Order: sequence, then C-alpha cells, then structure tokens
Amino acid sequence: MAKILVVDPTKCTGCRICELVCSVKNEGVASPARARIGVVKWEQVSFDLPMVCQQCESPLCAAVCPVNALSRDEASGAISVNYDLCVGCRMCLAVCPFGAIRMDVRGKRIIKCDLCGGEPTCVSFCYTQALQYIDPTTLDTRKKREAAEKLAELMQKFARGAPRP
Repeated sequence: MAKILVVDPTKCTGCRICELVCSVKNEGVASPARARIGVVKWEQVSFDLPMVCQQCESPLCAAVCPVNALSRDEASGAISVNYDLCVGCRMCLAVCPFGAIRMDVRGKRIIKCDLCGGEPTCVSFCYTQALQYIDPTTLDTRKKREAAEKLAELMQKFARGAPRP
C-alpha cells in the first residue's frame, strides 16, 4: 500500500521551509512561488495550512485531461504530469478541489506535488512534523485513538455531573 502525505495544521508554524525546499528540489531555486506545496496563511486567526495535492483515489485532474498527461505512478502512488503530453489547457487546475495544481511562474506549464518519487523532501525538513509521510493504516489508528480519547474525556465530564450536550 502506498504511503500518503498527511498535514497536521495544528503543528504548522508557518515557517514555509516546506515551500523553499520543494522549490529547490524541483526547480533549483529557493522560491515559494515555484513550490508544489503552498502554505495558506490566515493572519486574523494566526492559522497556517500547508496545501498539497491529496493524490486522490479518483483524481478529477486526470479525468478531465484531454491528452492523458496526468497519471498515477504505481511505485509512489502520486499523480504525475507527463510534460511531453501536457498542452497547458489548465483543465486540471480548474477542477482540483484543493487548489493543489497551479501554473508555474512563467505561466507555461502546470506544477503539482509528485511526492518526490516516494520521498517527499518537505517532510524531511518539517521540524514540527506538521507534514508526515505515513502508511494509511497508521493514520486510521491515530484517528481512532484521538476519537477514543475525546470520548473518554466526555464520559469523565458526565461522571462528574456535567450537563449533557
């Protein structure tokens, strides 16, 4: 089973190192505008969210591509772009529900996360571990544990006589 890139926004500090290392790895320059990951900042509430391709099970981007330039890499599970086929129609960009596909700064081609061939560089440099590349079953187990902890807290409140919601 392919690993998945998981974002924990509660751990993101907005340092944007992920954008820098992504652009260096993929474009050879330290420029967030050329990164395949983008940190969306909400200054009013001090919230930062790394936005990255979710490598959808049934990707709309690949479905609308008129020349089949987007396909799943079997080794990494990532949806990759074949630039020899891509005609720059931007249909994929229009249908991505996460805004994870964008045009490069020159407006000549699309760019999107390809998981760095199965070893995402952004994850290696994320010191807060807001970005993790994990087995999906690990995520499932983690979510179940968090849900159980919340339920246990709720049950303790009720046991102490707190009013029920």
